[in-house]
Amino acid sequence: MRPYIKEFFTHVDICVMCVLLVAGWTVILPHANEGTIWLALVIGMAGYALSEYMIHRFLFHMKPPKHPLLLAMLRRLHYDHHIYPNELHLLFLPVWYSLPVMAGPALIAYGVTRDTVLTIAFVTGVISFLLYYEWTHFVAHRPIKPITPWGRWMKKVHLWHHYKSEHYWYGVTNPLFDVMLGTFRDEQQVEKKRNGAQSGRKS
Repeated sequence: MRPYIKEFFTHVDICVMCVLLVAGWTVILPHANEGTIWLALVIGMAGYALSEYMIHRFLFHMKPPKHPLLLAMLRRLHYDHHIYPNELHLLFLPVWYSLPVMAGPALIAYGVTRDTVLTIAFVTGVISFLLYYEWTHFVAHRPIKPITPWGRWMKKVHLWHHYKSEHYWYGVTNPLFDVMLGTFRDEQQVEKKRNGAQSGRKS
């Protein structure tokens, strides 16, 4: 396990997010006795959990765009990951994508609260769940046996998405939104399909 932990935490995109996470906690810990801080943190985590599903389903699996720049961006973000599912650098979301995506909700949070510390707490929640997502996704594609039954099950579910059908099982950390939005299926009842990402088009 130790080599994989090193592999994960020395990747540049993970390093950047870890530095931001520590900075966020440094700001919010002096305010840990305030309930609103913890509420903002949980809202940030829940928001990322929702975006994990929505972005994966509707952006990362959208029909390949004709614009070459957008196509190149989506190839790096996800299409190529389905072609080379175990390629290390394709397992992680690049910071050039993650940071701008987080900036929008952060500005909205500040606009609603007008409070810098609350906004940082919200963003810290987002980053915390992002790193949980990154680790779960990393484990799913590396020869690691998760410690918990839940972890082992989620790894199996994610690999169904890759090797059975890319049209189901979009949740990487949890199946909640798949169940709610109809994209969770009994694996035995799903016909194996060629991945649209592998062929460069939707199947």
